[in-house]
Amino acid sequence: MSAPIKIAVLDDYQGISEPKFKALNPTKYAVSFFPDTLRPYNNPDTPEEVKDKLVARLEPFTIISTMRERTPFPAALIAHLPNLRLLLTTGTRNRGLDLDALRDRGIPVAGSVDRSPLATTVSAGVDSTSEHCIALILAAARNIVWDDAAVKAGKWQSAPAVSLRGKVLGLVGLGRLGMVVGKVLVSAFGMKVVAWSENLTQEKADEAARNGGLAVENPATGEKTFKVVGKEELFKTADVVSVHLVLSERSKGVIGRKELEVMKKSAVFVNTSRGPLVVEEDLLGVLEEGRIREAALDVFDLEPLPLDSRWRTTKWGEDGRSRVVLSPHMGYAEESTLNSWYDQQVENLLRWEKGDALSNLL
Repeated sequence: MSAPIKIAVLDDYQGISEPKFKALNPTKYAVSFFPDTLRPYNNPDTPEEVKDKLVARLEPFTIISTMRERTPFPAALIAHLPNLRLLLTTGTRNRGLDLDALRDRGIPVAGSVDRSPLATTVSAGVDSTSEHCIALILAAARNIVWDDAAVKAGKWQSAPAVSLRGKVLGLVGLGRLGMVVGKVLVSAFGMKVVAWSENLTQEKADEAARNGGLAVENPATGEKTFKVVGKEELFKTADVVSVHLVLSERSKGVIGRKELEVMKKSAVFVNTSRGPLVVEEDLLGVLEEGRIREAALDVFDLEPLPLDSRWRTTKWGEDGRSRVVLSPHMGYAEESTLNSWYDQQVENLLRWEKGDALSNLL
């Protein structure tokens, strides 16, 4: 009898994959789970011993299941994995994978789409990341995190809340997710939306409003529902700035101190897209100086955050510092979606073993 095919399942923090992979025939498949994410191989700050540990962990496996960008696979790491024959990833876009290097090695990469019941019954565009973004905006405006801590510590109200009614929402990026966030906050709170991205035009913004089921203009004032402005004007005028860009070489670091330091002192900055879109040192500096009311962040340059990260260790909201609400990249970590993704990974694994065509090839 031939030896079982070795499978590694990486970075499943909630253990959702385990019953699916453990249901595989153990005489044919030997599955190992590694829920602890090691620091990225291609990060210049990753020590050599950690790189060696990552290589030693992954080298024995024929099939690897990975979760989005949690463990990147640059060419230098792929070169150290001679046994790898199939890479499974969640979603249909994973910037952590060097697809060219994988193709050169003849290693297929199979993604997955959201086939959960909600994905097919709820209107297109509604997304767990949009929900999480809105939750962070409300948590910041209404002091949810701070008041929760105060009550549990035997105290009471921490500070007055801030109303969103009629305030200005600045959307850095007006794609599908930005459109949904704008639609909800316009409809629910009457917020006024200004938007900017490098190639955004007013015509595209009007189309986004129509796609969201909104009027292109306010019939009473003639103002655009989604008004395109310059980058500086957005940061100067918005009461809430929310980032909705795709990370690329061009967009990396698109928000820095120049933009952040012109924000209103009462403003809230929200990022649920990708950490490297913002120059992290600049954001930390602005917040440590207390230049804005609050930041609400779901994404960071390095994830998971190291225990000694300034995001973890700084006493935010004290001694003149801004308040900060942190969540651990939960924008897409929704149970039904994760279940659907892992179901498809197992399906693709079985297809590959039979020699059948894979679905959602990247």
